[in-house]
Amino acid sequence: MTIRAWAARSESGSASVLVAVLVGVLAMVALLGAAGAGVLVAHRRASAAADLAALAAAEALGPGRAGTRACPAAGRVSAANGAELTSCQVLGDDVLVRVGVERSIMGWSLTVPARARAGPVSPGSRP
Repeated sequence: MTIRAWAARSESGSASVLVAVLVGVLAMVALLGAAGAGVLVAHRRASAAADLAALAAAEALGPGRAGTRACPAAGRVSAANGAELTSCQVLGDDVLVRVGVERSIMGWSLTVPARARAGPVSPGSRP
């Protein structure tokens, strides 16, 4: 067997190995991208639920209403938006709520947190 024939024979199939490795790497990148997108969606859902729960609590805390109705209202709204109310604090005229959204990603369960604060708008203030 000549050296040229041996070299040609020893490299046969090396492209298949390279393609298999590249496919594996691309599959891993796709899985990590999908997991990251899942976390991002859960964060957006948690933020929206926290915002709406804080607004509902602030509305329930409004003038002429009992302050004890604020946190139950926040709990109902957060549950309706797929989140769990983890904390609710009435701070004067404001309400601070914290919620969590459960998300299972690649077999791992995690809670994505969010918080929001709402209260009356002061006259002359700008958003």
